[in-house]
Amino acid sequence: MSVNKVVLVGNAGKDPVVRYFDKGVAKATFPLATSETYTNAQGETITSTEWHNIVLWRSLAEVAEKTVRKGTQVYIVGKIKTRSYVDKDGNNKYITEILADIMMVLEKKQGQAASQPNSSDSAPLQSGSYGKETSGQGGTVNEPPASGYPFEEGTPTGKNEDDLPF
Repeated sequence: MSVNKVVLVGNAGKDPVVRYFDKGVAKATFPLATSETYTNAQGETITSTEWHNIVLWRSLAEVAEKTVRKGTQVYIVGKIKTRSYVDKDGNNKYITEILADIMMVLEKKQGQAASQPNSSDSAPLQSGSYGKETSGQGGTVNEPPASGYPFEEGTPTGKNEDDLPF
């Protein structure tokens, strides 16, 4: 058995670049920064930042186009994919990307009313379900349950940990 699953929480390095292909299929890409801060033996605070290439398809890409901006904090669940290509000089190049299955914007856009119902800014867009489903633009949005899952202890809607999709 093997597992290819990535969970990231970080900040978008740029606004998503969205391209539309045949039959209206959307693809969004943006860099995501994750940082780790620690204190070394000399007492200095060190911050190490990793950059990840995020790729979103279809309705998830359309949601990202509307909600993600440079600096936005985003929760991503997906898988690692490495692909190769030949550059204009004939050299083989490799790029590692995160193909996202789930995305959740963790902060509200500035100027947005807090009372706006069914906003996709704080609800994950995904294929599984964790809470109440509502219809939104670009697909079905699942609102997280009252427990605050996935960031608080416990499991969604009283499910066993083995029932979780990741």
